[in-house]
Amino acid sequence: MNKKIKNVLVSVYHKDGLEPLIQTLKNTGARFYATGGTQQYLEKLGCNVTPVESLTGFPSILGGRVKTLHPAIFGGILAKRNDPKHQKEMKLFQLPEIDLVIVDLYPFENTLKQEMANSSSGSLFNEEAVIEKIDIGGSSLIRSAAKNFTDVAVVASSSEYDWLNEMLLKQSGELSLEQRRQLAVRAFQIVAHYDFVIAHYFSGSTTDYPFPAYFQQSVYPAYELRYGENPHQKAKYYGNLNSFFQQLSGKEISYNNLADLDAAIQLMHDLELSGSGCYFAIIKHTNVCGVAKREKGAEAWKAALAGDPESAFGGILITNHEVDEETAALVNEIFFEVLLAPSFSETALQLLKTKKNRILLQTFSSPLPAYQYKTILNGVLVQETDSLNFSQWNETGGRNATEQEKEDLQLANIICKHLKSNAIAIVKNGQMIGKGCGQTSRIDAVRQAIEKAKQFHHELQGAVLASDAFFPFDDAVKLAHQYGITAFIQPGGSIRDNDTIEYCRHHHLALVLTATRHFRH
Repeated sequence: MNKKIKNVLVSVYHKDGLEPLIQTLKNTGARFYATGGTQQYLEKLGCNVTPVESLTGFPSILGGRVKTLHPAIFGGILAKRNDPKHQKEMKLFQLPEIDLVIVDLYPFENTLKQEMANSSSGSLFNEEAVIEKIDIGGSSLIRSAAKNFTDVAVVASSSEYDWLNEMLLKQSGELSLEQRRQLAVRAFQIVAHYDFVIAHYFSGSTTDYPFPAYFQQSVYPAYELRYGENPHQKAKYYGNLNSFFQQLSGKEISYNNLADLDAAIQLMHDLELSGSGCYFAIIKHTNVCGVAKREKGAEAWKAALAGDPESAFGGILITNHEVDEETAALVNEIFFEVLLAPSFSETALQLLKTKKNRILLQTFSSPLPAYQYKTILNGVLVQETDSLNFSQWNETGGRNATEQEKEDLQLANIICKHLKSNAIAIVKNGQMIGKGCGQTSRIDAVRQAIEKAKQFHHELQGAVLASDAFFPFDDAVKLAHQYGITAFIQPGGSIRDNDTIEYCRHHHLALVLTATRHFRH
């Protein structure tokens, strides 16, 4: 059932974009009730406004903390139009029936971000300024109007102004029940997000943080994706990518692209923490299929690609150095989905843009989230982000690793961390030359890694090998040694660790135990 908008309560912190809607309401004969600053704004637009104080008989008090919290306001919003008892009380107390509530909330989230930015630059964090932006009256007005959507419309965000204005112009100042319900849904979502941000802020100082009694997340905005992992699956992305990269060209980023981008950015974050140098990496289905460290970008790219040139087809590429013209010319020779880099030379950018669907992203140095989430069985798993490479460096083999082996072992260990378990990575001279991932036995992962290296004619003599978890037997080390691998890194912790240790000692092989497992499922 359509309802005419006759009485409108307006109380907004931000007034941008409001004027067209107000003019439409004014032209359709609506009467306005408003609080102080909003009242003045409406009067400048030529509206006849009744201040809320004339309804409540009470001025704004406590520095504006209490303005609308009064039965005269909430009665006009919550009264059921088809309830005789409600209507009798409305007449008794001479309360107007509010048909539309236009309210926004104090900018708690923006104020919090501003104070955090100020504190990071050396200023004191002003908690009082943050607390003052917790809206009480606004939230109550929004919830009340949304609850009574059968009779009342509510607008809780400036993003709804244009839509509402269009509906009112089309429908001569009326709104349907379904339209009022739509506005109520949006209003409750806005209040829920607002309350979550406040709860999240306060939870930072409690003993159960970051694992509170309730799992709560509120992420906005939402982006429509073409589809999910497969074309028959609908999908959206909730979040903000602007702190991680800026898209310079290419088609819309897909669901699978986003999953690979997350893996690529996590990998590069760990690589840069491990030491300086120019890194290039290739990601496919969230697994690493090429990594190399060199002095120049072009050399790093050639070495990363040579690790597994077949798997690189259609992959995600990432580097921590500027892509120059030489590198761009080499990269341009293969098909890839996305290239991420901190910068591109002008000539490189123009060359890479020649294929319009190719996605080019300029990356920013941003901290990774401290916690990771995974949905399972209608629930959510939460864990701290795996931020370690190794927690100890315990040389237990027949000799200490050489300096080159140490560097390669650290790189291999990071690569293992970014492969699906069971995972094995083989590295030589700063280049990944073989990998085994997603295997149900560790020895199979070793076999796969060796076969990959042999497939592309990599020399295994003097290479190093990393395992994401301990060797349950010495068979993996024996097999790798047969092909010339001379140094190993693994967490340790097996009841048969000594078998592997004794084999390495007897054959003069380097073996490092890290005490840090890197399962990835």
